[in-house]
This record gives sequence, structure tokens and C-alpha cells, in this order.
Amino acid sequence: MTYYSLNKQAPKTSFKDAVIKGLAPDKGLYFPESITPLSHSFFKNIDSLSNSEIAFETIKQFTSPDIPNDVLKNIIDDTLSFNFPIEKITDTVSSLELFHGPTMAFKDVGARFMARCLGYFNQGNNNEVTVLVATSGDTGGAVANGFLGVEGVNVVILYPSGKVSDIQEKQLTTLKKNIKALEVDGTFDDCQAMVKRAFLDQSITSKMQLTSANSINVARWLPQMFYFMFAYKQLHKKYNNLVFSVPSGNFGNICAGMMAQRLGFPIKHFIAANNANNIVTQYLHTQNYTPKPSIQTISNAMDVGDPSNFVRIQELHNNNFEILSKNLSGYSYSDTETISAINELYSDYNYIADPHGAVGFLACKDYLKQHPNNHCVFLETAHPTKFLDIVEDTIKENIELPKQILSVMDKEKQAVKISTYEQLKALLLN
Repeated sequence: MTYYSLNKQAPKTSFKDAVIKGLAPDKGLYFPESITPLSHSFFKNIDSLSNSEIAFETIKQFTSPDIPNDVLKNIIDDTLSFNFPIEKITDTVSSLELFHGPTMAFKDVGARFMARCLGYFNQGNNNEVTVLVATSGDTGGAVANGFLGVEGVNVVILYPSGKVSDIQEKQLTTLKKNIKALEVDGTFDDCQAMVKRAFLDQSITSKMQLTSANSINVARWLPQMFYFMFAYKQLHKKYNNLVFSVPSGNFGNICAGMMAQRLGFPIKHFIAANNANNIVTQYLHTQNYTPKPSIQTISNAMDVGDPSNFVRIQELHNNNFEILSKNLSGYSYSDTETISAINELYSDYNYIADPHGAVGFLACKDYLKQHPNNHCVFLETAHPTKFLDIVEDTIKENIELPKQILSVMDKEKQAVKISTYEQLKALLLN
């Protein structure tokens, strides 16, 4: 597989180089040159396949020939060491739970897959790679855990001070070893701007190899296709018209779902479930894409004012608004509405949701008002205990802490505070 830059001003490259570089030299995101649909026999026999077998058939065209099949199978087996259950909420709504991994967030899959790819590529290489990543919440913990102890790889995570939950902060600041956390005086957008600037700074890149573990990296983005396929396997015999409501921040998850759709999975429609950072929802109503400074909300992983992956979504739809708008709807909700949804899910359906899943649930309800003959699956992207204060205050109950959360609660935070790009640059070079 070869990859091209969406800015179309850079040479085409391999999967390996796309993973190592993260971003193309012309600042564009990498995109696969071809997408070959899966065979009819794959769908016919999907009930007999394991999750690992489904994932292998799904992604092998995108990693070939850089990762041999036997290595790829081992990477997938190691990545998918937990379950992806579906919970029925109503006759027309289900929850796809993506929080059963080591950091209890959907990003565990992409982070673990990418870490293992990069570890394979870096075998026998004396030059260290530095993974530089910005997080609005869950990415940091997933990346820290996924890359912990990977030989030849250092990880630097930027996160906005006071804008991630206490547990999210613990997960990215307590691991030590090859993980360094930088607490930025600013927003996620400030963190992301610093990271992008570093990638374009030749005084840094001439001295060290940088790569990104945000969903701009193809090895973080593409494995997210797996969720939608696992859901299809569980639901396709029960429901004909599957619609996915995806809590959306940087739009990597929903974009991966659209890649699964291109591979032949019969997903009828997608819903971008937004909080107050509703750039894409506004675009779908006005055809005017206007990035804005991010707004802090209780669903903080979605606090993104300029979603990086939206250009990939446009590319998947031939940069045609009419085609895209037929496949994607958008809704946005306030914190007050989100809290109300958490309460409704608990009181009416005995289901405890985190703020992101609650936004996805709200979007399901609104979409089904106009399209009742569908089954809507919302992605529950993080365990509710990662937002303990919000959820417990809402449902008026104490939640039992899972072992993944308990394991970091008493660890000491270690983070370096920075406020400027020059401080980041000095830390990287030193």
C-alpha cells in the first residue's frame, strides 16, 4: 500500500514511512492510495471469525508489504486483548462499549496497535524515535500505556492544564520510564498547535525523528475500523439498518467507521455527536467550515475547535458536500443536556454512561425521531469512572472503581509545566 498526502505536494510513501513520519512534509495527512472492498465470503462467514481474524482481514491491505502477515497477526492479537460488548438500551438504541482496555478508553486499540507497529519498525535501529502527541483527555493515557517500555521510543505528551479529569491526568503522568508529560497553560488547541509547529521546525526535525500518536497517524487511525466491524458481527442478524452515533472530537473514530463502510460493511449512516465544539454540525447545516477556539466542556475529549481528520472524511466523499451530507448527520448538545442524558440513561434504563456516550445517546434519539426504522448504536468511548465527579453527582450513586483505575489513583503525578512553544522546543532538544 502506498499513501499520499491530502495536500498533494509531497511524495507518495509506504505504510512504514507514513507511521514514522506521522505528518507528510507538506503538512498534509496521509491517506491510502486505494481501498479494496472485502470479499463476499468474508461477510458471509463473519459469524465464524474471531475478532482477531476480522481485524486481520480488515487491515492487512493497508499495512502490506511493510508488516509480514505473521507479525501483523501477533500485533493484532496483542492489541485486542479485551472485549467490545454491545449493551441493548431500547429496541432501537444500543451502546457499543469501547472502554474495556487497560486505560478504559476507545483509544487503547489505536495506541496499542501503533506502538507495536513502531516497535517492529524500530528493531535494530540505533536511532530513537520521539512520539509527540497532544491530548484533550483519553489519548494521553492510552498512548502512555501503549508505548510504555517500547524500546527505542520516547513519548512526550502535551495536555491542557486543568482541562482533563483527575483520573485522565493520573493515567498520563504517573508511568515514568520513557513517558514524559507536559502540562500546558492553555487549551487542547494550544497543545495541538505546538505539536504541529514542532513537526515543521527543521531545527528540531534535523536533530531527532518525530512522529505523532494522534489520530492523524495512520497506525492510530486505521485500527479504529475494528470497532464497527465487531458491532456488525454482533448485530447484523437482528437489525437491517445500522446507524452509528459517534461522539466526535478530532473525528478519527467516525472517519475510521467510514473507511469500514468503504470496505463493504453495510453501515447505513453516521451521526457526528458534538458538544459545544460543533464545527462539523454547523458545516452540515451551512456548508461553511469555520474553525473556532475550543470550548471547555464536561465531555472534554471532544473539545476540539479544528478537527484534524475532517479532511479525510471529505476525501472519502470526493470532497462533495452533497454526497457527504447524505452519509453524515450532526447534532450538538450543551453540558446541561449531557447531564440530563446521563441521568435518563441511569434512571430509565439502569445504564451508567460517561459524558461522551451520553452525547452519543442524545444524537441517537434525535436522529431516530426522523428516521424511526433504524437501529442506532452509540459509541461509549470511556468508562464512566474516568469522569467520577460528574457521573456520581448526576446519578447520586457511588460507582465501584475498576482495577485499571485503582492502579493509578495513588501514584505520584510527574509533569513539567510549560506555556510557550520555545519551552517545548528546549525540552525536546535537551
